[in-house]
Amino acid sequence: MVASSDGEWIRHLLDVGRALTTELDTGVVLDRVLEAARETTCARYAALGILNDEQTELEQFLTSGIDKATRRSIGELPRGRGVLGELIEHPQPLRLGDVGQHASSYGFPAGHPPMSSFLGVPVVIRGRVWGNLYLTEKAHGEFTEADEEAAVILAQWAAIAIENARLYETSESSRQELEKVVLGLEATRDVAVAIGEEIALEHVLELIVKRGRALVSAQSLVIMLRDGEELVVHTSAGHVQDLRGVRLPISASTSGQVLERRRAERVSDVTSRLRIDPREFGVEDPQTALLVPMVYRGKAVGVLAAFDRGPESEAFTDDDEQMLRTFAASAATAVALAQSVQADRLRSSLLAAEVERRRWARELHDETLQGLGGLRLLLSSALRRGDPERGKQAMEEAIVHIEREIENLRAIISELRPAALDELGLGTAIEALLDRHRDQNGLEIEEALTLPGPAAASARLGSDIESTVYRLVQEALTNVVKHSKADHVRVAVSEAKGEVVVEVMDDGVGFDTHDSTPGFGLLGMHERVGLGGGTLSISSDEHGTLVSACLPAHGWAGDSAATSTAEQAAS
Repeated sequence: MVASSDGEWIRHLLDVGRALTTELDTGVVLDRVLEAARETTCARYAALGILNDEQTELEQFLTSGIDKATRRSIGELPRGRGVLGELIEHPQPLRLGDVGQHASSYGFPAGHPPMSSFLGVPVVIRGRVWGNLYLTEKAHGEFTEADEEAAVILAQWAAIAIENARLYETSESSRQELEKVVLGLEATRDVAVAIGEEIALEHVLELIVKRGRALVSAQSLVIMLRDGEELVVHTSAGHVQDLRGVRLPISASTSGQVLERRRAERVSDVTSRLRIDPREFGVEDPQTALLVPMVYRGKAVGVLAAFDRGPESEAFTDDDEQMLRTFAASAATAVALAQSVQADRLRSSLLAAEVERRRWARELHDETLQGLGGLRLLLSSALRRGDPERGKQAMEEAIVHIEREIENLRAIISELRPAALDELGLGTAIEALLDRHRDQNGLEIEEALTLPGPAAASARLGSDIESTVYRLVQEALTNVVKHSKADHVRVAVSEAKGEVVVEVMDDGVGFDTHDSTPGFGLLGMHERVGLGGGTLSISSDEHGTLVSACLPAHGWAGDSAATSTAEQAAS
C-alpha cells in the first residue's frame, strides 16, 4: 500500500479520481487506471480486459508492467477463458492467493511470466459491465481486503472517467462532423449564388478551387476541364505554381481515367500511382491525392484534384471523398452553365459581326459604289467640254483614282462577306480568296478543295460552318502574308463522313506556339473553331507553319433561327 494510514489512503484515491475524471482522452484514461491500480495495490502487473458488445469474451486486452519483448513472446492475447472468464460470467470481485490453483485455471502459455496472487474487479458503466481490471503478483504476499476495496473504488473512478471521455469524444466528433456539413453547405451555397449571378467562367473557377480546397483541408487543389481528348489545367489554389493551359492526355493519365469512369479515386502514394507527375502541372512534391470527376447531366466536364490533406500531408478520408463529390456536382453545374453563357455570348458576338458585315456590304454597294460611279461619269463629261489640257490631265488622274477606289471597295465588300460564299458556295469563295492573294501578294498557292459544288444545294454545309471555314482560311493566309515570309502555301479543305478538315501549310520562318500572349488572329481562330464544336491545332518551326482544324459538318444547333433573328434586327 502506498499510504500508511486510512486518511492518506482515502486522500490518495481522491487524488487519483480527480486526475482520472479531468482527462478527456480515453487512451490516456486507461493508461492512468492501470498505473494507479499497480501503485495503489503494490501489484507488479495490471491489465484491463474490454468486453465485446455481446459480453461473451474480451475484445481488447491492455497491460502494464510487461515489457514489449515479454508480450511478444506470450503470443496471442487472452480472450477471457479460465480464471479471466470467471469475472465475465460472474462480474464481482475475485481475490486469489494462487491463481494457478483455481478450478478454472488453464495455466499460462510459454513465455508468460510466473504469476500467483490475483485480484480482479469488474468495471461497470451505466449498469452494464464494460470490462475487468486485473492485478497480479502483489509485493510481499497476497492481495488484502483493503486492496480489493481500493481496486473496486478505482474501477468506479475508471467507469466515470471512461464514460466522460467517450461522451466528450462523441460530442467532439459530432461537432467536427457538423462543422464539415456546414462548411460543405456554405461552399455549395456560394457556388449556387455564382450560378445565379452568371459571373464569368474564370470567376466561377476561382470560387470553386478556393472553396473546394478549404472543404477538404487540402494543401493544393487543381481544376482541369475537358477539351477534346485532353484535360486542361484552368485554375489552382494552395501550394501550387500557376501553370494554366498545361494539357494532360485523357487516355494516358490517372486524372483522365477518373474523368472517363466518372468515379472518384483516393491515392495514398502519388509517386507510384499517378501516371503523370503532378509537378508537371504545378503541384509541389505531393504525397497523397483525391481525384473527383465533375459531372453535369451525365457528361464529365472536368476533374477536381486535391493534394495532401492538412499540414502533415495525411491521406484523404471517406468523409473527404463524400464531401468533395457532393461539392463537385454543384461545381460541375456552375462550370457547365458558365461555359454555356460564355459560348452564347461569343456566338452572339460573332453572329452580330457577320450580320453587321452583310449590312455594310449592302450599304457600300448600294450607295458608295453608285456615288463613285456617278462621279466618274461627271468627270468624263467635263473632259468632253473642251477644257484646257491641264484640266484634262487632272480629270484623267481623278478617273484613275476613282476606279482604284472602286476596286478597293469591292475588295472590302468581298472580305466582309463574299457574295460567292452565299451564292456559289464555300469552294468557289475560297478559290476567289486564293486568287486575290496570288494577284496581290505574289504567293504561290497550291489548293486541294473537295467540297460540295454549287449545284448540290441540298448537300451544302451549314452557313455557320461555311463561314467558319472561310474565316479560318482567310485569317491563316493573312498571317502568312504579315508574318511568315513564305513563298509557297498549300490550302486543303475537304468534307467527308460528316467532318470538314482544313489545313493551311506554309514554308515560312515559323513562330513560337507557346507564346503566352498570342495575337488576336490566333485567338479568333481558336474561338471560332471551338464554338463550331471542332478542334484546332497549330504547329510551327523554322521550316514553316501548319494550321489544322476539324469541324462537324452539321454546324451549330439552332443557327438558322438565330441568324434569321439577328438579320431581322440588323435590317
